[in-house]
Formats: sequence, structure tokens, C-alpha cells
Amino acid sequence: MSLDVNAIYAGQVTLNSLVQNLLYASGTVGAILVVVGLLMIDAGTARRKNLFNSTIEKTLGFFLGFATYYVVGFGLWAAQYYVMEGATIMDSVRDWWIGGAMANALAHETDPAVFPGVNTFQIFIFFLAVFAGIINVLFHFAVSERMKAAAYFITCVVAAVVSSALSYATWGSVGPLTNAGFHDFFGVGFVYMFPAGMALVFTLMMKPRPGMMAPHERVTAYLAPSIGLCAPGLILIFGGLPMVILSCLFFFDPEALAVSVTMANTSVGIALNNYALVWAGGAITGLIIAYATGKYAYTLLGPLAGYVAGASGFDVYLPWQAFILGLVAPLASYAVYEFTLKRGIDEHKLFPLFLGAGTLGIVSLGIFKSGTPRGGYLGIEEGPYAFQHGEISLVMQLVGLGVCVGVGVVTALILSVIFKATIGLERSADAQIEGLDKSLWELEPDVMTHADAR
Repeated sequence: MSLDVNAIYAGQVTLNSLVQNLLYASGTVGAILVVVGLLMIDAGTARRKNLFNSTIEKTLGFFLGFATYYVVGFGLWAAQYYVMEGATIMDSVRDWWIGGAMANALAHETDPAVFPGVNTFQIFIFFLAVFAGIINVLFHFAVSERMKAAAYFITCVVAAVVSSALSYATWGSVGPLTNAGFHDFFGVGFVYMFPAGMALVFTLMMKPRPGMMAPHERVTAYLAPSIGLCAPGLILIFGGLPMVILSCLFFFDPEALAVSVTMANTSVGIALNNYALVWAGGAITGLIIAYATGKYAYTLLGPLAGYVAGASGFDVYLPWQAFILGLVAPLASYAVYEFTLKRGIDEHKLFPLFLGAGTLGIVSLGIFKSGTPRGGYLGIEEGPYAFQHGEISLVMQLVGLGVCVGVGVVTALILSVIFKATIGLERSADAQIEGLDKSLWELEPDVMTHADAR
């Protein structure tokens, strides 16, 4: 295929567009660093006898969601902008599925009248595909070491499709719920609350891991191999997410006017400082709780709780407000963590962080930022998609929260019924006790603890 220089659409490949392409590409790198950080946390907390299997299942689940998103997911998310222009969801899917015309178009050969900024949209496929994979990694934290691999991998594919449809409604600026007033800057609804909803069902349908919630005759203690590995994993996540935040901004002329993905008024500096301060606030309160209770978990949950609570509003908070929210958020995680612990519920990551701090963040936006203009699309001055025609409201925050968690619950209920009637859902207690690395892969840990030897 030769290049006809005279046929190049120069407006598609300007220096300004290249800068934006590089910015969104950096967001993809940041998201991948988040994956690495999550895997490090998993490697530090999974039982030694399950360490390889737990990590490799998360990795493969990531790529199943990633590939599924390329096949169909992006077309579902992008459909909100097609509908805004009078086209249909299927028009978007036809253009942006893995074999679609726009997914395979060369930017300099694409008439801007047909699709302006095609490079940026193509990079966004990669960016959002990483998050489709991250959803599966996060979900695995809730079912790790006890859900059958086949059931988990099937769930990964289904979750990628369902979360993509959910992102159409809840993340962007002109999706049905977003346009009506639901505000979610970072995609907390479809990335965090959706897998938490699935975890609500699957966790309660499976027995706790042997030795996790109470001593077991064959597993006297559930020992993690290297809790210290979690700290650098945490910092890696902290370091990767600022680049992701930049990719949640849209940039318009003049030069680099930034508005959030929800079309709220914001700026790069404010969004990044809000991000920094929720982490700091969460870390401070988490430190206090950890030393007051003697439970190390809160040193890790604290900063993550601050981040999750603030993520839906990085664009609209002021830095001092973000810091206060960060300070308060670990208290919500603490309440959920202790509630589940006392009731023997074997899930101590997604529930405290997402159902606790995430819910607090989404609801707080509806209370303290009610009336903030956003929604629509810059340049549209009237009609249902007029720029900033909508406002944040508590009612819509509650509706959006309910939809995101509810879709996760319904998805898991349907899948669990199918799994129980066919391939099964839960690994046997004997397999869990013996260790999945040995039973599946013939791998033995190089260090044997007293508990491992039992």
C-alpha cells in the first residue's frame, strides 16, 4: 500500500492532534502501571500455595476482558456520541468493532467530515480496553482461590461486554444517565461499583476459604507470603493514575482548554491536586485507624479509600474539599470491613473500598456539588445535548449508583445459576487446602511454613 502525499487529510495529523494522542497514550501507560500494582498487591496477600495460580488467573482474566473490549466493547461506549448525532448504537458498533471501518482506518486517509480526530478515538480503544481488563482483575480479588477457573474466565468475557454497555450509560457526557445528571469523572460506576455488585452475589454463594475466617483442622492459619510487597504496589498505583486522570479530560481550542469527560468546568492542575489530596487524607486516617486497632489492613485500605471516594469528583471538587473527603473516606471502609468481618463474610477488598468509600464518594457529590453544571457537548448550544445543560443532583447520583451495582448483581445472578447447573462455581475444599499451585500446575512453594506443612 503506497502513500499518496497529495491525498493526505492534513487536519487529521496536525502537531496539536499529535500532542493529544501522546497525552491519551500516556493514560494507557498509567493504566497498565495500575495493573502491575494490583498484581503486586495480590502477590503479597495470596496464600503461598495459591500464589502462581492467583496471579496468572488475574493476568489471563485481564487479557480476556482486554480482547473482548477490542471485539465489541468500544463500539458500545462510543455509541453515546453517535446517538447525539442522530445515528444509532448499531452504527457505532459497526464502525468500531474489531473489523469496523473506523477501527481500521488510517487517520491521514480519513476525511474529517466523515470522522474528525480518528486517531484519538483509536487510542481510546486501547485505553478503555485496559480498564475492561482491570475490572476483571478487581473482581478476581473477591473470588480468588475459590472460584473455578472456567467460571471466572467466562465471567471475564461477559463482564467486559456488560461493563461496556454500562459505560455507555454512565461515563462520558451524553450517555443516558450522564446526560440526565449522573456525574462520574473517573468511571467509578462501571469500573468499581459494577464488579462490587458481582462480588456481592458470588462471594455469598461460596463458602469462606479454609482457614481465612476461622482456624481449620487442616489449615491452622491463612498466611500471606509478603504483606510488605503491598506497599510498593500501592505506590505504583499512585504513580500511574495521574496519567489516567489526564485521559479523562477533553481538550478543545483555544490550544488546550480542558473540560472533564462529563463536560464540567475544570483544569488540569485542580484535577491532579484533588487526586493527590484524597490519597493523602486517606493515608492519614488509615494510619490512625491502623495503629488504634492494631490491624495492618487499614494502612493499605486508607489511601485507597480516599482515592475511590474522590475519583467520581476529581473535576469538580476544590482541593480543600478533596482533602476533607479523603480524611473521611476510610471511616466508611472501616465500617464495612468490620461489618463483614464480624459476620464471617470472606471479602475484605471490594466491599470496604467500593461499596463503602465508593458509595460515600458518589453520594457526597450529590449532596455537596448539587447544581454544578455539566453534560452535553461543547459547541452545542441548544437541545437535549446542549453544553452543560444538566446539573449534578442527589437523585441522579443515587440512580446511577443503584444501576451500576444492580447491573453487577443481575449479571452475577444469571451467571451463577448457569454455572451451578453446568460447570460448577466453587473449587472443592480439598483443592483449596492442598493448594491450587500444586493441584493444577504441580508447583510447590520454595519456602514451607508450619501452617503450609499441615
